[in-house]
Amino acid sequence: MAEEKININPDNLAESAPKTPTERKAAIAIRYDIDRDKAPLVIASGRGLVADEILRIAEDNQIPLYEDPEMAKLLAKLELDTEIPPELYTLVAEVLFFVYRLDRMAQKRERMIEHLKEEEKNKKRP
Repeated sequence: MAEEKININPDNLAESAPKTPTERKAAIAIRYDIDRDKAPLVIASGRGLVADEILRIAEDNQIPLYEDPEMAKLLAKLELDTEIPPELYTLVAEVLFFVYRLDRMAQKRERMIEHLKEEEKNKKRP
């Protein structure tokens, strides 16, 4: 698997009620490059406006979001550019599996689109 970036957003984005600073939306971004990293790394973390920016960057780059409030709380305690500790590997593995499944579905969809385009081309030929 190549470099993967995953954002974890624990709050309902549609919720409009104001929140106290400790309850504001949070986002954590992790990266795992199997060829370069020994373990996933926390590459961004923030609440409020910083979380909004992390989520905007994720959306702009079509990076999948995975929502898990408890995991976000745990990962938010880690310093940036540090490896996920072994105690959290099982939790983070859930996220990586989620991304893997999304990647597989996207590849399958692309193959299906290519197949349909080829079929359409063949129908147009005399």
